Amino acid sequence: MTTPTRGTSILGTEVRRVEDPELLRGQGTFVGDTDLDDPEVLHAVFVRSPVAHALVRGVDTAAAAQAPGVARVFTAAELGDGPVPPFAQIHDRVPRTALATDRVRFVGDPVALVVATGRAAAVDAGDLVDVDYEDLPVVVDMEAALEPDAPTQFPELGSNVVLAVKDPEGEPDVLAGAHRVARLRLENNRMATSPIEGHGILARPTLSDGDVTGLDVTLATQHPHLAKKLLVRWTGLPADAVRVRAPHVGGAFGGKAGIAPEHAAVVRAACLLGRPVRWVETRSETMLSMTSRGQVQYVEVGLDEEGRITGMRARLVGDCGAYAGFGGSFASGSTRTMSEGSYRIPRLRYDALSVMTNTAPTGAFRGAGRPEAAAMLERTMDHAARTVGLLPEEFRRRNVLAPEDLPHRTKFGAHYDTGDYATTLQAALDAAGVDELRAEQERRRERGDAWQLGIGIASYVEITGFGGSEYAGIRVGADGSVVVMAGTSAHGQGHATAFSMLVADALDLPLERVSYVQSDTAQVRSGGGTGGARSVQLGGSAVLEAAQELREQAIATAADLLETAAADVELVDGRFAVRGVPGAGVTWEEVARRAHEEGEGLQVDHDFSQDGSTFPFGTHVSVVEVDVETGAVRLLRHVAVDDCGTVVNPLLVRGQQQGGCVQGISQALWEEFRYDEHGNPVTATFADYTLPTAGDLVQLGTSLTTTPTERNPLGAKGIGEAATVGSTPAVQNAVVDAVAHLGVRHVDLPCTPERVLRAVREAGRGEHDPWRQPPAIFEDLPDLESVDDVEV
Repeated sequence: MTTPTRGTSILGTEVRRVEDPELLRGQGTFVGDTDLDDPEVLHAVFVRSPVAHALVRGVDTAAAAQAPGVARVFTAAELGDGPVPPFAQIHDRVPRTALATDRVRFVGDPVALVVATGRAAAVDAGDLVDVDYEDLPVVVDMEAALEPDAPTQFPELGSNVVLAVKDPEGEPDVLAGAHRVARLRLENNRMATSPIEGHGILARPTLSDGDVTGLDVTLATQHPHLAKKLLVRWTGLPADAVRVRAPHVGGAFGGKAGIAPEHAAVVRAACLLGRPVRWVETRSETMLSMTSRGQVQYVEVGLDEEGRITGMRARLVGDCGAYAGFGGSFASGSTRTMSEGSYRIPRLRYDALSVMTNTAPTGAFRGAGRPEAAAMLERTMDHAARTVGLLPEEFRRRNVLAPEDLPHRTKFGAHYDTGDYATTLQAALDAAGVDELRAEQERRRERGDAWQLGIGIASYVEITGFGGSEYAGIRVGADGSVVVMAGTSAHGQGHATAFSMLVADALDLPLERVSYVQSDTAQVRSGGGTGGARSVQLGGSAVLEAAQELREQAIATAADLLETAAADVELVDGRFAVRGVPGAGVTWEEVARRAHEEGEGLQVDHDFSQDGSTFPFGTHVSVVEVDVETGAVRLLRHVAVDDCGTVVNPLLVRGQQQGGCVQGISQALWEEFRYDEHGNPVTATFADYTLPTAGDLVQLGTSLTTTPTERNPLGAKGIGEAATVGSTPAVQNAVVDAVAHLGVRHVDLPCTPERVLRAVREAGRGEHDPWRQPPAIFEDLPDLESVDDVEV
């Protein structure tokens, strides 16, 4: 790798990732690789419930405890019934323990923990654990869970509803006076998070006179400092006695937020045994427990004679799964916050509730409520366009917020910073050649071709950063080498590259002189971890300001060496020189050595705080073919025009665009985690749960517009989740557009051949209706306090 010539800024250039050589050479270290040769390390295996809802009448561990190699078998009786500190608690009367106590609530609920000298021994012993289950009625469907007679997970609550938000009493009828009303019911499908690496933990207790006095945890997490905070609460140990470090982490996508109950169980087992214990999740376990999303959305949009929005009413149900999983709260949180998107919506009423079902607890997945908001809006915009007889692109032009409308504050408190939504809309339309595509679409319709063309558009506004603060530190060695550290925690994003670029640029050093440290609470003072697309705008801004402060320190030290005033010293091509005095200068190495001789060297600790969120935006256009005789869908083209403000490294941004697009396209066409009526997962392996291969996709067209924000010194907004927000509804809209001339108005996600063909046939019989009345509970929503948006 070559660094751009000094004297020009490295920022904004395509620098290849410095993290990759180690990973490509097989030199990465994951939790499963850590201390493999240590004979002291024990191995943990969970015994999980095979039924979705049952009373636990007894757990017989006698045979398992006597099996070869077994150190101990734990149940809730040994590990305790105290609640595990959660990443997010959305109902204070719905705790989750490390192991199930009197009741299991989903298939995969951990009931016992076997710890043995080897994994094979633990697996064999787990088969000997005998659990007596008394089956209970099951509810899988989130709308069925709202019925008065639905089985409840926590009977003492009297309901499965754990969270509700409603507009104030007396809210006027937002649809009154509308010339027309477009109505649509949508489902946002549950997904398996599917990172390359599942959960993993290695817990090492420190003993003194037989008592546990400390804990060293190696954890696959996106939040090392938050995980430490939760483990301190769980163990009762002093904060300075607990260390959490994340080695290489094979992806997270929101699925590794905070700690899981299984982590808490392993930590407590290690403390009770006084031995290190490792647990690495199998793919089957990951599929059973790491799921996300799940919403049903009822949307009505009022329209005037010119096709402009007069008002919108939305009623949403979020699926928490078991134990009030925080993913169900997005319907009441971030989906609500972003429910206006990029449009002028003069009047808005939004009601939502979150409900428990006998399925795996839902968490976050790349976007955490914002993709659901975009899916709701963008499908509704297309449906509204057809209701008034406009092309989807023209309808958006009439209703999009203009640059002069910004900054803009939405009804639910989102304060949009900067943006030009109409420009990205037109740029995406031009890049895709939509006018020519419409002409080809019309020709195919006139000919009655089997393969019809569909063009899908999705414009979005994303919320990122969520305010708050982040830490950065820089240390310069006596040899002039530089170490930068930050409180964010990369698991594939490229933080080491981006943050090293910022430091190299500010200090006028080659990139090779800068190394990066992260994800170790013993080395990095504090940190908010990674999620909500916060890393560059918060962590990067902290690094930038720390580097600028350190540069001033270095100039002051150089001034002492040169016996001149600091104001007369300039840093050019990695050398400190006196302005106007040729040849009078010192090197970085000389400055660093002097700083160490006279004190602790050059070092900075810095916290950056951002006032409010930032709001990236963009437009995606997707082009598909649909076989009206079979329902088959072929993706032809996908164009993404995104705006994330200032770009530090276009290569990293393009990687985020492409990765997000692939996941969003996959949700639209293939992925769905499903259960049967008994709560049994029916897509629990990659043989049944469809992930795309390279052969299923097309070359993605990605480009950027640049609208810097004023909320951080970089001008940067988030990009890590934006493409996931825009891509799914663009593809879904394209599928519906391909068969809209046949009377089809909606196809739920994922747009499988079965669903597409069913919609075509229903439309042919005059039976296709994209609307039905929302559940009766919306007529009198319970008064349950809302939670803040969850950042992941």
